[in-house]
Amino acid sequence: MADQIGYSQKVMEHFMNPHNVGVIENPDGYGKVGNPVCGDIMEIFIRVKDDVIEDIRFRTFGCGSAIATSSMVTDLAKGKTLEEAMKITRDDVATELEGLPPRKMHCSNLAADALHAAIQDYREKQKNG
Repeated sequence: MADQIGYSQKVMEHFMNPHNVGVIENPDGYGKVGNPVCGDIMEIFIRVKDDVIEDIRFRTFGCGSAIATSSMVTDLAKGKTLEEAMKITRDDVATELEGLPPRKMHCSNLAADALHAAIQDYREKQKNG
């Protein structure tokens, strides 16, 4: 069925059994992004130790693609340095999920944007003490 609607098996796996779901209380960094057109909202919470993303969680309100891309971006970022995680692109997310239907590519944009927003938030907190 997934193939009939244009979703890879990997997208379906991350939608049906998403990784890293939840909230980190008092996170070191927090990012929230949304798409007013489709109504998707993603939140990313990070815990950082020695410049490495030690823990990462997400909370997403949206379609199956939004949930799958949130799950994948957390997998890609966990254990990476902040610098490495900032280089994760929407294309990286879509590639790791073995593609998304063209009309759902904006979801992978949101996932990468939310990650980058969480890292920026962390950096701002560090700069401002």
